[in-house]
Amino acid sequence: MIGVLLVVVLLLVVGGCGCVVWAERGGPPWVRAVSRATLGAGEVTRRAARRRAIEQRHHQNDSGDTD
Repeated sequence: MIGVLLVVVLLLVVGGCGCVVWAERGGPPWVRAVSRATLGAGEVTRRAARRRAIEQRHHQNDSGDTD
């Protein structure tokens, strides 16, 4: 079941990337909409990963100050 879910997510990611490329070349309106959604999801993911990394650094610094 998890494998099927991962395959579906992978297909969505590949399809979204294809739409981004197609939209750059002037695709139809629905492709541009999917492209914007894909780029937006990528930005949200990037910000979440950056926030998580910052929180981990703060947590490591807090736990390392036990002198």
